[in-house]
Amino acid sequence: MDLVLLPIVLLAAFLNGYGIWNDQYANSYYTTAVGSMLSNFHNFFYASLDSAGSVTVDKPPVVFWIQTAFAYVFGLHGWSVILPQVLAGIGSVLLIYFMVKPTYGLAAARISALVLATVPVVAAVSRTNNIDSMLVFTLLLGSWFLFKGSKQGSTWRILVAFGLIGVAFNMKMLQAYMILPAFYLFYLLAFQAKWRRKIILLIGSTAVLAVVSLSWAVTVDSIPEDERPYIGSSETNSVMELAFGYNGLARLTGQQNTAGNAGMPNGMGQGDNRGNRGDSSSGPNQTGSGVPGVGQDVNAPDNDNMNGSNGNFPNRQMPNDMEMPNGRDFGGGMGGMFGTGEKGPLRLFQTELSGQSSWLLPVVLLGCIAIFAGLRRRNITNKHKEALFWLTWLLPVAAFFSVAGFFHQYYLIMLAPPIAALTGAGFVAMWKSYRDRNGWQAWLLPVSVLLTTLFGWYIMQVYNDTIGAGWSISELIAGILVTVILIVMLHRTHQWKQGFIIAGFIVMLIGPIYWAFTPITYGGNSMIPAAGPTGSNGMFGGAGMGMPMSNGAGDTEMPTMGGRGGMGNRNEEVDTATLNYLKEHNTGETYLFATTDYNQAAPYIIDERAAVITLGGFSGSDPVYTTDELEQLVKSGQVKYFMVGGMGGRGGNSDISDWIKEHGTEIPTSEWNTGTDSGSMDNGDTESEAGLGFGFGFGFGFGGQTTLYEVKL
Repeated sequence: MDLVLLPIVLLAAFLNGYGIWNDQYANSYYTTAVGSMLSNFHNFFYASLDSAGSVTVDKPPVVFWIQTAFAYVFGLHGWSVILPQVLAGIGSVLLIYFMVKPTYGLAAARISALVLATVPVVAAVSRTNNIDSMLVFTLLLGSWFLFKGSKQGSTWRILVAFGLIGVAFNMKMLQAYMILPAFYLFYLLAFQAKWRRKIILLIGSTAVLAVVSLSWAVTVDSIPEDERPYIGSSETNSVMELAFGYNGLARLTGQQNTAGNAGMPNGMGQGDNRGNRGDSSSGPNQTGSGVPGVGQDVNAPDNDNMNGSNGNFPNRQMPNDMEMPNGRDFGGGMGGMFGTGEKGPLRLFQTELSGQSSWLLPVVLLGCIAIFAGLRRRNITNKHKEALFWLTWLLPVAAFFSVAGFFHQYYLIMLAPPIAALTGAGFVAMWKSYRDRNGWQAWLLPVSVLLTTLFGWYIMQVYNDTIGAGWSISELIAGILVTVILIVMLHRTHQWKQGFIIAGFIVMLIGPIYWAFTPITYGGNSMIPAAGPTGSNGMFGGAGMGMPMSNGAGDTEMPTMGGRGGMGNRNEEVDTATLNYLKEHNTGETYLFATTDYNQAAPYIIDERAAVITLGGFSGSDPVYTTDELEQLVKSGQVKYFMVGGMGGRGGNSDISDWIKEHGTEIPTSEWNTGTDSGSMDNGDTESEAGLGFGFGFGFGFGGQTTLYEVKL
């Protein structure tokens, strides 16, 4: 047993798991689905968002199946649905260690494990119930089987490897396929067999990949629409369309569907261009007036229901007289708005993204030069083949995020495994060249220390006002000092020489380790996790965005948006008066109430295990129900109470809202509500909330109020 590995694993466990018990709802969109999935197999199989099994979440179900199993065992809590991701993060650290060690040695394996544990975005994502930590673990597990199978010529291991990519597809769809170029290249280079067998197995492995990937999607799409939930956030009520459109090509182009865009400012919301379920050609359900919907969920789990040609606010003016901070024109569409910088080859080095996973890219670059310096066509070793695998994982993913039209900072966790592996392998290669005084290659190590610490200073100095200038300046000075010492000692023999090499590596990790701790020290965002000292205070989970808010009077301050669902959630708690009223007046209806806003349903489903219907999915705009279907629900005695947000809910289906208002009787607020606005954010500071005017982190809550209707037919 490697005793050095133990503290690395404990560090990963601390970064991923400390304080998760304080996150009551985590990402409430997904936690609500888990609560619904616990109720019956129908909801479990489809990953239904609501108790009625009427609409799914916008991702495949595998991760939610795992979370539901944990919730079944430990009870439904924020920490119980986060725990699988904590374990996945730890598992990824162990996998990278065991993948690097056989080829590159013990030192490289330790370095790779430590780097992966401290990649800031890994720590930020693994302490939430978002999908990506489990996705990366599954991809690494598949890669481990690929390495083993290729070295041993094992057919079944190769089939399992490709099958696991198919499982990963059923976690986050096409994002799992980003590493397929690496899989195919490594298989062709490394699998030990004659070419005929190699090609036949490759075809069979691809078939396994396709069958596993599409098994759930094809099964669901083959079931009649009236016998299954609506596929949340899809255009055509199809899982296949969701996979290759909304969760596929649209990520690159940035052209998302308009399901949740109604009322977004400056052209961001174009209304719901989809018709009611079963009639995709019917007219729009939204006025598209440009008036923000009450509590509109811009802080979505993926914020995928928000897009448009321009993410800027008119005249830099935000809701309730707030102004954009100077120098923060969120140009470039949604990429700019959500802190992902401007498209281009250096996007990963821009302030908006660099703090998430880019810290050690200079080491990766120079380390790869050291690894491939001795490459000859007839002398391709396992070190070269595995380095090519990691590079073929890293480069296409980096290229995608450099040009993608719409993604979030936490997606950059996909870069973490190849960065960790290549840092370990590359640093050891540079170390050996430096030790052996191997010509020009000996200079790679000190240069890598200098460039990496300069880059770390560049990332940190933006936040000097928040964290103090000491951190960035200390790393810079230490990096320069160690570099000078390494250069001076290059052609000398000294007992401390190896110690200074280790010191150089430690100096390079100052920034990443500090950033990896920020979700704990500064607070996290369960909806859009990101690392950095703006942490929970960033408007969009904006670590890396550095977004102080101006109040229009010249004062700049950071908003403190607390939340039981982690920073960024707009979660109500159960209103006791509401719960008592609905229970006392229930006359045998199956469902306690129906709502146009899943956030209103969330605490009742999660905390009370109440049966609640969400009428429009995540955005409120999915055409889940027609008015005829709603009428049938009421007539059959399944539901009679409806909660409708002010101004038609969160940009929801106006036909549904109009029908409820036309056929329902409004219940006076004093009879069923404690008197607080249910669209408020729970941060214990109503003055701050009123000043910001955000119903959901960035939900543009313009004072709309939830109304309860009783519908009897």
